Amino acid sequence: MTRLNWSEVAPEGAKALYGVHHYVVTRTNLPAELIHLVFLRVSQINGCAHCIDLHARDLRKTMSVEKITLVPVWDEVPHLFSDIERTALAWAEEVTRVSETHASDEAYTAASAAFEPKDLVDLTIAIAAMNAFNRLGAPFRLPVSAKG
Repeated sequence: MTRLNWSEVAPEGAKALYGVHHYVVTRTNLPAELIHLVFLRVSQINGCAHCIDLHARDLRKTMSVEKITLVPVWDEVPHLFSDIERTALAWAEEVTRVSETHASDEAYTAASAAFEPKDLVDLTIAIAAMNAFNRLGAPFRLPVSAKG
């Protein structure tokens, strides 16, 4: 079944959301690879095929396929992920699952110890933005670029 193209139906809403994405990618001190890593993990949790495909492709430009493949189990292979990557991934999972985690004090303490205040806020904005994109991409079944 073909579903609506949300960005064509609500171009002003799309422009606003893409503005947040633009801010995260171009106006923060967060490394691009870290942003895409967090985008991928959030999209995996939310089951957005379009976003998983997109951000895995972005990461393949700078990261090994082996490491990308193990993103869902990053905490089981700590030797593959830097301290800052592990902290960002843990915070991404905590924020994405906020209805379950309630953004625990332990997770906040760990994230705030690893990131400067503005970087932590920017990381959280990135997580929130990707959650918003996933909540549009998954229900409207945005297509993937992957070929069989």
